Amino acid sequence: MHTVIIGSGIAGWTIARELRKLQTDAELHPTTLICSDSGDFYSKPMLSNALASGKTPATLVMTPAAKIAEQTRTRLLNCTQVVSIDRAQRIVRTDKGDVPYDQLVLGLGADPIRLPLAGNAAEKVLSVNDLSDYTHFRNALPAGAEVTILGAGLIGCEFANDLSAAGHAVRVYDIAQWPLGRLLPEAAGQYSLKKLTDAGIQFEWGNSIAQVDQTDSGYRLTDSQGNTHAASLVLSAIGLRPRTGLAQAAGLECGRGIRVDGLGRTSDPAIYALGDCAEYGPVGPLPYIQPVMNAGRAIAATLAGKETPIKLPSMPVLVKTPACPTVIAPPAAGASGQWLCEAVEDGMRALFKSPDGTLLGMALLGAATAQRQELAGQLPSLMG
Repeated sequence: MHTVIIGSGIAGWTIARELRKLQTDAELHPTTLICSDSGDFYSKPMLSNALASGKTPATLVMTPAAKIAEQTRTRLLNCTQVVSIDRAQRIVRTDKGDVPYDQLVLGLGADPIRLPLAGNAAEKVLSVNDLSDYTHFRNALPAGAEVTILGAGLIGCEFANDLSAAGHAVRVYDIAQWPLGRLLPEAAGQYSLKKLTDAGIQFEWGNSIAQVDQTDSGYRLTDSQGNTHAASLVLSAIGLRPRTGLAQAAGLECGRGIRVDGLGRTSDPAIYALGDCAEYGPVGPLPYIQPVMNAGRAIAATLAGKETPIKLPSMPVLVKTPACPTVIAPPAAGASGQWLCEAVEDGMRALFKSPDGTLLGMALLGAATAQRQELAGQLPSLMG
C-alpha cells in the first residue's frame, strides 16, 4: 500500500509523522511526499510575527527536509512540480516522472488573493505565504521602512503589529471600518483599533489602494479617493484562496475548497485532502493550525487501516497582536443570533449567542483572553 502526499506544509508532514507513529517497522507502508519547495518543516503562522522577535528565515526552520524525511521514513521528492493526477491509473504525474499511488493525500495549501492594481509597480506588491516569500520580504525591507499593508484582517493586523514593533512606520488600508472586520463585532473592533493605533499603526478605513508606481526612493501609492503617499514596501494581506486547480483538473468535487467527507475523503475514495485547500462540509475551509492537526491524525489513522472520523471541536484562534491580545472563535456562517459585548477591566468580551442563549461564538480581547478555556468548552463542535 503506497501512500503519496502532495505538499510539505504542516498538513503534509503531519500525515507522514502520524503514519510513522501508527506503524511498526514491519508494518510500515511506503510513503512518498512530493513538494515544489525544499520540504523544510517550519510553522507558517510564525511568519507574521517573526520580525520583531529577530527570527530569520533560517531560524524559522524547525526540522530540515532531509531530517524529517529520515524520521518519518518518507521518500522525499522536493523541488518537484506536480503536473496532473491520473485517477484512472492512480498515478501522480510530475516534471520528474510518474509516481504511482494506492492512497493519495492533498495538502496543497492556499494562494494569496491578489487585487487588480494599476501602475507600473503593481507586480512588486509582496505577499507572504511561505518561507520563500518571507525570505524575499525580509531582503526587500529596508531599515526604518514605511510599509503599506493592504488588508486589516488577521494576517494584515499581525504583520502590522510585528512591523511596528520592529520600528517601521505602518499604514494599513481596508474597505471595512475596524480591524478584523469579518471576525469582530463593532465594539470589539473599536477596542482593537484603539490598542493598535496606540501602538503606532495608522489605518485608512473605507479605502483601498488602486495604483502602485515605482519612484526613485520606493513607491507612490494612489488610493481609491485619488490621494497619494509614498511607501518603501507594499504588502498585500487580503486573504487566501484554497488551491483547487489540480483537484478540479482531476475531476474532484470542489466548492470553495476541495470537498471532503467526515473521513477527509474527496469525491474519489482513494484521495484525501486537508488543510487550507480542503472544504469541510458546511463548515467550509478552516485555514488554521489546529484543524490541520486534528484532520491529519484522523486521516493518517484511516490510511493505516482504521477508519477514524475527523473531530473538530471549537478551536479558538489566537491573533498574534501583542498590542491587543485577541482570541476569536467566530460563529458558523449563517448562524442565527447576536453579539453581546461587554467591557471588562483592561479588555473586552464579545459573545455571540443564539435566540435561546446558546453560546455560538466569542471574541476575547486584552485581559478577557484569560477566559479562553472556560468559554471554549461551552461552544459547539465544528465537526464530528
